[in-house]
Amino acid sequence: MSVWDEKNVKLLREYWSKGHTASEIAKMLGGNVTRNSVIGKAHRMVLPARATSKRSKILKKEASSSNQAETEKYIGRKSKFRALLIDPTYEPENPKQLEELGDGHQHCRYPIGHPDDQNFYFCGRSPVEGFSYCRLHILVSYQSKDQKEELIDKEDDIPAFLEKKVKAAK
Repeated sequence: MSVWDEKNVKLLREYWSKGHTASEIAKMLGGNVTRNSVIGKAHRMVLPARATSKRSKILKKEASSSNQAETEKYIGRKSKFRALLIDPTYEPENPKQLEELGDGHQHCRYPIGHPDDQNFYFCGRSPVEGFSYCRLHILVSYQSKDQKEELIDKEDDIPAFLEKKVKAAK
């Protein structure tokens, strides 16, 4: 006798539509029915995705509310670049050749172009203390671990993140 007789197929459809897990359905059907056989049969029957259970709705709601709070903490890289580039007090590029950089960290050492090109140069802006690059090229070159892009895109304000970096650099 087959595990999947008409009675079990009917029960599978019913339990599946109510949002029961494959393990729960296997236990309710009993006998030789396993979780994997329930999944396989549901797949062969082309059953729709299970209805969400109350538990999964609660978990999704909790996850979305906590993710929203986390994303509000971060400022996207695009916003940081825009804030720097539209800042009227931001230092303009000061092109330097390799020989002009010297041994100290007086100029941003971010390369512009390809070394084989005739118009290759280094940025030359004032670097941030402890780095070889200016604020803009630090944003281009470094990304914090585990930092996510923010969903909020600030148009007018200079982000607090940059204000802190500017103060620390002065």
